[in-house]
Amino acid sequence: MTDRQLTILAALNLMVAVGAGAFGAHGLKRMLTPELLSVWQTGVMYHLIHALGLFIIALLGARFGSPLLSAAGVVMFVGIVLFSGSLYILSLTGTHWLGAVTPLGGAAFLAAWAMVALAAYRAQG
Repeated sequence: MTDRQLTILAALNLMVAVGAGAFGAHGLKRMLTPELLSVWQTGVMYHLIHALGLFIIALLGARFGSPLLSAAGVVMFVGIVLFSGSLYILSLTGTHWLGAVTPLGGAAFLAAWAMVALAAYRAQG
């Protein structure tokens, strides 16, 4: 994935995360239990943080030019889909087995950040 593609993906994810946050605060507040609303908000928080992470990876990719950073961006996006996506669906449907998917997203986040660290470590200069 190119730096440009990662930047577009980051911007789109930030847009979706902001929308999800607003939807949770205004649209779901009366529909969900406080527990499920908290689950939704956790999904939004991690979505926002890791969408910004995609921007950081794009900027670092432009600086270091490492293919490992491109891969980290893909892994981070997978983490967003698995982690935040599973929490969004769990909140809306009450389907608790999706809680088993959430840690896979968390593992993808950890792997992506480790890949960023490794790419920076390997970089020249």
